[in-house]
Amino acid sequence: MTSPTDHARLDAWIEAHFDEQVRFLQALIRVPTDTPPGDNAPHARLTAEWLQGWGWTVEQHPVPDAEVRAAGLTSIINLIVRRRFGPGPTLALNAHGDVVPPGPGWTRDPYGGEVAEGRIWGRAAAVSKSDFATYAFALRALEALQVPLHGTVELHFTYDEEFGGELGPGWLLRHGLTRPDLLIAAGFAHQVVVAHNGCLQLEVTVHGTMGHAAVPDSSTDALQAASHILQALYALNRDYLQIHSTVPGITHPYLNVGWIEGGTNTNVVPGRVTLRLDRRMIPEEDPAEVEAQLRATIAQAAARYDPPRGGRDVRVEVRRLLLAHALRPSPAQQPLVQALQRHAQEVLGEAIPAVGTPLYTDVRLYAQHGVAGVIYGAGPATVLESNAKRADENLRLTDLLGATRVVARALRDLLA
Repeated sequence: MTSPTDHARLDAWIEAHFDEQVRFLQALIRVPTDTPPGDNAPHARLTAEWLQGWGWTVEQHPVPDAEVRAAGLTSIINLIVRRRFGPGPTLALNAHGDVVPPGPGWTRDPYGGEVAEGRIWGRAAAVSKSDFATYAFALRALEALQVPLHGTVELHFTYDEEFGGELGPGWLLRHGLTRPDLLIAAGFAHQVVVAHNGCLQLEVTVHGTMGHAAVPDSSTDALQAASHILQALYALNRDYLQIHSTVPGITHPYLNVGWIEGGTNTNVVPGRVTLRLDRRMIPEEDPAEVEAQLRATIAQAAARYDPPRGGRDVRVEVRRLLLAHALRPSPAQQPLVQALQRHAQEVLGEAIPAVGTPLYTDVRLYAQHGVAGVIYGAGPATVLESNAKRADENLRLTDLLGATRVVARALRDLLA
């Protein structure tokens, strides 16, 4: 059992270096990593400079340009820091630096890293540049403790979470650059997350026949056909309400169509319409069955479409954009869960639950390689309080401090 004195010494080091930790996070926020366009290499180089300044060797792993461009991004350099304390398990700490663009409605500079009202403000202040700071300073505190430890801690700072993670952790794992035993990944609330939804994204292109709006009989309207397909897809959400997950924090599957494009002008019958759908899958669902059912629904709706005024049949193409598997609870997560819950109770003064989340994250990629992982890091009591992915994203400084103390203490216990 770890001595309470060690925990107190960790706390003291973190508090003494907290101003430096905040400056580090400010520097990270001030380098944009909007994805798209996903030009993330400059941020990785800046991060590496800070880490090297603390005496660490930083492995920079650039993803080949062709792979990056094929994914619709501009540049990616993934970072690994390895700190070996002795024989024993390898515990990875993973956070992602890529973020969604700020969007409208901000009252503060999204790249300012402003500290005001006891908070730090800016895009990724909460998710998840904050956990670059949480994990780096928890590891620095652990090293400053200078006590015998058993195992290795790795920092994985990656840059493809917003587009699915395959060129972030997925790329590192596929190329054999890391194979940890345990994982803690970037958090967003006062919870230990042990499960999350899966996600299937499909692109559906409906082909009709373009024609002049003044002579519509000479064409087949792809938009009307797409509307027919949309009605069939949205009707599925009624059925999904009857499917329930047994994982606390996860409710039922759901489907969203988030993007539609088509047509050429207002006086032209559209000959092609493309839509993209997002189907969230609860951990109990089989992704292959879900995809097959969606493709069948689309095909049946297209076949039933009866073009007004006659016209030709429509043709439909379906292309998979993303398949992110769900993360399921596992007994192998329990050492992580117990350590984090124990120290969150002591540091935050509250019992934090182990739950699932309807999001999907990079943790699933580690799980597919046999790595037991959970989600925990800096964040408020609920994710909505931070405005994550919305205007005026922010993080309470007390939450950054508290999460760093919890992670450092948990690392001490897990490597004892």
